[in-house]
Amino acid sequence: MLQSEQIYSIFKTKWGFFGLGADEKGLLKTCLPVETKETAKTYLLVGMSEKAKEVKSIYPQLTKAIIDYYNGVYVKFDMLNVPLNWEKLSDFSIRVLKACKGIEIGQTVSYGQLANMAKHPGAARAVGSVMAANRWPLIIGCHRIIRSDGVIGNFSFCGSETKKKMLEHERQIIYAKSGIKYSA
Repeated sequence: MLQSEQIYSIFKTKWGFFGLGADEKGLLKTCLPVETKETAKTYLLVGMSEKAKEVKSIYPQLTKAIIDYYNGVYVKFDMLNVPLNWEKLSDFSIRVLKACKGIEIGQTVSYGQLANMAKHPGAARAVGSVMAANRWPLIIGCHRIIRSDGVIGNFSFCGSETKKKMLEHERQIIYAKSGIKYSA
């Protein structure tokens, strides 16, 4: 069986270098902003083919939306119709990730609430495992999933401080959109 050609693109945002990896079936993964392009490449290429080729741009409208997001613009990633490559994921994982994808900027839900949204009540722990393995952070906002007691909880990419920073950033975006002055 031939392996499909994989490509990747790394670009600068206000928060650092962001990465996208894809093949002909869709977006394979994302890498949240890190300090250097080389670090982004290292994170992004984990699990991808060693023959993956760097290209200037993958999904230009998505790249622009990501840059806009980190510049404080309200973005609805689910409206971009960028195909995601769901291969190698269980039906349960796909259901949970699709439910999570519909959570708007500035909203948070608990792991249990997300389990209910995915039609799997009582599966909060399993939902947590799916969020920890999310291949598309930001595009599928796993950072918006918190513990039922309101505590932010863990974040597999760069730790809970990054999760907290992203949620705070989204609060600022919501306030700016509403015209209300924000104070933390």
